[in-house]
Amino acid sequence: MKVAVIGSTGVVGNVMLSLLKSRSFPLSYLIPVASEKSIGKKILFKDKHYDIVSIEDALKMKPDIALFSAGGSTSLEWAPKFAEVGTRVIDNSSAWRMDSSKKLVVSEVNSEVLTKDDYIIANPNCSTMQLMVVLAPLHKVYKIKRLVISTYQSVSGTGKNAIDQLNGERRDSDPEMIYPYKIDQNLLPHCDVFEEGGYTKEENKLINETRKILNDHSIQITSTAVRVPIEICHGESVNIEFENQFELDQVFEILKKSPGLIVEDDPANNKYPMPINSANKDEVFVGRIRRDFSIESGLNIWVVADNLRKGAATNTIQIAEKLIEMKII
Repeated sequence: MKVAVIGSTGVVGNVMLSLLKSRSFPLSYLIPVASEKSIGKKILFKDKHYDIVSIEDALKMKPDIALFSAGGSTSLEWAPKFAEVGTRVIDNSSAWRMDSSKKLVVSEVNSEVLTKDDYIIANPNCSTMQLMVVLAPLHKVYKIKRLVISTYQSVSGTGKNAIDQLNGERRDSDPEMIYPYKIDQNLLPHCDVFEEGGYTKEENKLINETRKILNDHSIQITSTAVRVPIEICHGESVNIEFENQFELDQVFEILKKSPGLIVEDDPANNKYPMPINSANKDEVFVGRIRRDFSIESGLNIWVVADNLRKGAATNTIQIAEKLIEMKII
């Protein structure tokens, strides 16, 4: 099986390559694709060197799967071209997420929607992704009425240049400014661009993608996304109002049995999810699970996950694995 990784030298692309190896993905030939300045360089993968090629050359090689992590404009232009030659595209950008003809998939939540007709499959936004692993099993039982989401998102969600800005500020080396202000020792209530209504694009992604994945447009959602000065992992404080009554013990049981999810909730021993423990893990971590006494059927939770892994690369590989498991490829 030939697998192309579009954006192979980027932050997420590097993680994809690592996961393809560690998860023993059944590929016979790797096609690493990157920008023009990297073409001709070599990538070592499973003791074999592969030449980095242009996206045009990758298309000519007709891979079975193309894993895209190269930005929305690249995906909009090239994903249909790969699909036309029979390649299954799994895309990490926002390009196809809200396209009604494309599936938006979280592997543990709704992979059953995949069919042989799906040649471009969208990966959700990183902050939406980790949240769905927690919310979907609860929504099935209690039906979510309203969500208030506050995210605390690491700089790697912006990309390598943002990591360089953070580390450069810590070294006092006058780095290139990716954000409008310093990020070290700071918090920016500003993830992506501002859109109509005063919400950022990131906040709107949380709202719109959640409704699409849960297949329920009746859920009322508001969100605030904040950039925080850490390299990896996003944290989310989530207030949930359910339509139906719940027992807290049952909530714990549901979450403990849910795939891809680890419950870390022992406040007496100061045990709760933290980025320092969640980085480089494929699972989503949830804790601080407690009733909201200010409303009927309210629940508060705290969710943390590695945004480069489950928030991006891991789910991409998991979708590819599902395509093989379901004999779509």
